[in-house]
Amino acid sequence: MEQRFLVEEEDQDIRIDKYLTGLLEGLSRSYIQKLLKSEAVSVNGSPVKSSYKVCCDDLIVFQVPEAAEPEILAEPMDLDILYEDEDILIVNKPKDMVVHPAAGHYTGTLVNGLLDHCRGSLSGINGILRPGIVHRIDKDTTGILAVCKNDIAHRSIAAQLKEHSITRKYFAIVHGNLKEPQGTVEGPIGRHPSDRKKMSINYKNGKTAVTHYQVLKQLKGYTYIQCQLETGRTHQIRVHMASLGHPLLGDSVYGPAKCPLSGLKGQTLHAGILGIRHPRTGEYMEFSAPLPEYFMQLLDKLE
Repeated sequence: MEQRFLVEEEDQDIRIDKYLTGLLEGLSRSYIQKLLKSEAVSVNGSPVKSSYKVCCDDLIVFQVPEAAEPEILAEPMDLDILYEDEDILIVNKPKDMVVHPAAGHYTGTLVNGLLDHCRGSLSGINGILRPGIVHRIDKDTTGILAVCKNDIAHRSIAAQLKEHSITRKYFAIVHGNLKEPQGTVEGPIGRHPSDRKKMSINYKNGKTAVTHYQVLKQLKGYTYIQCQLETGRTHQIRVHMASLGHPLLGDSVYGPAKCPLSGLKGQTLHAGILGIRHPRTGEYMEFSAPLPEYFMQLLDKLE
């Protein structure tokens, strides 16, 4: 079975055998090295060696053994769709929903719901595990995602992400009270040197990352802020705010291991505004999603 992957910026310069091992559950690195040697993997149309380091926008085509790929089923879901046409779909993702299938999450993901809703009309660039998905937000992050219904739309949105022309504004609650009303955090973000599930400010191997923040309201021991991304690295806001000593409330990865507020699960982060150029018309379109109910209740509680 053929699968395709488009390399993202934060994975640039990783050896291809290591990169594919992280993506393909159930396949060992040594087995992937054998497949690379037998030219079952190509990058931009040509076979490569295991030592090849992937580059941003590399298109990797991989002949996946049938037994290694689980069947991803369409599941009826009540998706919160903000906009839809023949090229794109804008959806408001709820908390505690995984965007695409991965180890331990092959059902109940946004992709499962999209497969049912779109009935085959999803871009295939990122393979059968991530059809239509051109950018992601974390499981516990709520808010807006753009979904691509064909490969032309996918390439257009991916290009806009690469050139940092997309408008992305997030709303968050952070620990402590920020002294300045606004500011900018600049710090290259890359994989954590010892924990690949985490990101970190990494001056040696990280990619340029810039976050602009603005204080919206001072709370009791916390601050309600808006963050605008100039770049879009994995966990960017979570890493950058933690680097200032103000991790996101509820973020057990980059903040306190135990949440100070009972009942809160995961970081308080909401992707509230997304602006893109339409892939077919070139028209700028901006979408917004209201704060989820749990977030509004927290703001009331902390005032």
